[in-house]
Amino acid sequence: MHAETIDLYPTRHTGKPEWQDRMDPVIHSSDPPIPPLSPEMVEDFGEKGYMVLPELYNTAEVAVFRAEIDRIRTDPSVRSSEKTICEPGSESVRSVFAIHRDNTLFSRVARDKRIAGIARYLLGGDVYIHQSRLNFKPGFTGKEFYWHSDFETWHAEDGMPRMRALSCSILLTRNDVSNGPLMLIPGSHRHFISCVGKTPENHYRESLKKQEYGVPDHKSLVDLSDRYGIDTVTGPPGTAVFFDCNIMHGSNSNITPLPRVNLFYVFNQTGNIVEDFLLTRHPRPDFIAERTNFAPLDIQREQFD
Repeated sequence: MHAETIDLYPTRHTGKPEWQDRMDPVIHSSDPPIPPLSPEMVEDFGEKGYMVLPELYNTAEVAVFRAEIDRIRTDPSVRSSEKTICEPGSESVRSVFAIHRDNTLFSRVARDKRIAGIARYLLGGDVYIHQSRLNFKPGFTGKEFYWHSDFETWHAEDGMPRMRALSCSILLTRNDVSNGPLMLIPGSHRHFISCVGKTPENHYRESLKKQEYGVPDHKSLVDLSDRYGIDTVTGPPGTAVFFDCNIMHGSNSNITPLPRVNLFYVFNQTGNIVEDFLLTRHPRPDFIAERTNFAPLDIQREQFD
């Protein structure tokens, strides 16, 4: 563990939200970009806090992923696992966690050079998986994911010290403006906004269904959206979306007949492992936040068709 004992991003300690400027870089590498990135794409990621790579995975590969997901959804052991989270008030599956640990195929995807290589470049060093999951938003009943900064949650509930992590979402169905796609506030990653309220014990049991703590106040959201606007991420299956750990994001509910299914990986740099002294409550289970295995990913080019 690190010797650092200073909380650079205090949150959930006071009765009012507070803004502070980001204290960490967004791009942690000074080397020339690796393919398929260009200098312009890297600069844009630094400015906006996210980037979209359309159809990074081809149709055949997406079909392989979808077939495995269909198998997972009908597996009784998966449905009964504590790693499977259902929608509030429903038996519909919302998320399945730790897919990089429990599933051979999605373990290979986690170390695929197309996403892990980009993460290693942007984060400036070796990476490991802090969290992985399948996210479902079924037609008609898929509920929203409210506005939040992932880093605020990972900092308060997992003990992640610095903003040296990012997420990669691989779209496995078409995401369009009507079926609850990812929404982001570009540029919001430059500011850390503390949240109000003490974290309840075992908060994850409710927050993974509907988050009530660790959400930003309305005024801060108004100020962010007035300053930067809101972008909606759409794209065909196989598209990969990379976004900074601190960008404000969320998604609407899905009342269309069209389901939304995404693969989701959180890459953390190996020098940024979680620290117990930062926790606001007992740590979340390790299927939600890795606490023991910080070994660098063995990144290699994988093929799935």
